[in-house]
Amino acid sequence: MWNPKSVVWVVLPAYNEEENLPGLLRQLEALQDSSLRVVVVDDGSTDGTAAVAEAWTGPLRPMVVRHPQNLGLGRAVATGLRYVLEHAGPEDVVVTLDADGSHLPEQIPQLVAALQQGAEVAIASRYRRGARVLGVPPFRKLLSVGARWLLTVLFPTRGLRDYTCGFRAYRVSLLRRAAEQYGDRLVESQGFAVMAELLLKLRPLRPKVQEVPIVLRYDLKRGRSKLPPVRTVLQYLRMIFRFLVR
Repeated sequence: MWNPKSVVWVVLPAYNEEENLPGLLRQLEALQDSSLRVVVVDDGSTDGTAAVAEAWTGPLRPMVVRHPQNLGLGRAVATGLRYVLEHAGPEDVVVTLDADGSHLPEQIPQLVAALQQGAEVAIASRYRRGARVLGVPPFRKLLSVGARWLLTVLFPTRGLRDYTCGFRAYRVSLLRRAAEQYGDRLVESQGFAVMAELLLKLRPLRPKVQEVPIVLRYDLKRGRSKLPPVRTVLQYLRMIFRFLVR
């Protein structure tokens, strides 16, 4: 049974997002949803990312967790999820999305609605009818398609087509069950492979997964990409190998 008083925890892993963060926080505030709580994980930024979040005076007052140095997306996601699991109620929801402005907060209600209808994981998917993907560089498209094909062949999961998009909603109760099973190993990847890793870690729990078509606006992103091409491919391959040999 869905609790209408559930809190929606929005986790924003952020590395040098001083330019993008204000616009993203304004979009979150535009939802006018009193259930939202925002957690900004500053992953050792060298710009004013943390200062922007800490000085924010709008209706949403972000909670800021800092890494003293850049540890990678995987570590930032792990820190954000750990913070939520320490503070959230059992009926709460955690939403992850990129802090670079490419994911639109206006889609959060769609993801939460999917959980209200019975899903345990809701994913903003690039591979559902109605999805729109604008401004994504060719290499990132190739990486996404290649990862999707390989992961679908090796780890087919009902209802799942997009293994790598970071815009998702999870039931806190599901993540707690996974944390009880894996402990500190719930997130082992340091880089961008973390999003696929989380889904593969949840897979033995047989969660109901639902996807909604994403509107991905990479053309709105300011600043340079944080994705290192060769390192990211190697991280995916290492992560897949770990699951195959277990």
